[in-house]
Amino acid sequence: MKFAEFEALAREEWEGIPSHFRGGVDGLVVERDALAHPEKRDVYTLGECITESWPSDYTGPDTTRSSIVLYYGSFRRLAALDPEFDWEAEIWETITHELRHHLESLADEEDLLDVDVAMDEHFARRDGESFDPFYYRSGESLGRGIYRLDGVYFVEIEEVGAEAEAFVGVGAGAAGAGPADVTFEWEGKRYGVVLPALDADIVFAEVVEGVKPAPSELHLVLLFPVDRPRGLKAFFRRKGPRVADIEVKAKRTKGADG
Repeated sequence: MKFAEFEALAREEWEGIPSHFRGGVDGLVVERDALAHPEKRDVYTLGECITESWPSDYTGPDTTRSSIVLYYGSFRRLAALDPEFDWEAEIWETITHELRHHLESLADEEDLLDVDVAMDEHFARRDGESFDPFYYRSGESLGRGIYRLDGVYFVEIEEVGAEAEAFVGVGAGAAGAGPADVTFEWEGKRYGVVLPALDADIVFAEVVEGVKPAPSELHLVLLFPVDRPRGLKAFFRRKGPRVADIEVKAKRTKGADG
């Protein structure tokens, strides 16, 4: 998408947002440049909400002013990395994401800031760096252990069960004894995955194939029971969990259309 087309589409999307939601925003700025992450490769900032506030007992559009900035170059770089990149959807999502930053600054809330911090943890995990293993819980809870974090989905499976516990050897401190099946639900259908032998307390299993409709990213987060007198949480506080990160393929389970 050329810059002129990008800018025209962005302004059309911006003008389509009701004016009362845009109160306190001085305007939409479209920059040609890309804004790369200072440390993470192939990670780009698509947009920013630049906010200034003036001291006052009253918090509102008169004391909190923002500008929303889109970086055309960042969109172009990501589109080059992803052949299925949806320019229009990404423009809309970025504008509304940054507008929510402004609205939360009016309300003195920090939910979206927590999401941004969690995404940094997600990138750290992807790059093999240390990370908070529960970062995904800062995302939107969709119920039934499912979380959405900026378009990435996580299915948390607690108390995986005796079969999986034996397989990973957690609690006994032994190495994994062999593969074990874990099932989960996605879009009303049940799927199963086969896990390799691992010695871990938490397993992040990215589902790279088999679910329909397929989201951009889907991760199973498997929390295994730990045989410790004070339970799993106390064990984590004391020593920290052993975390594994793998890729799996899912298959529909029989008679699971409910």
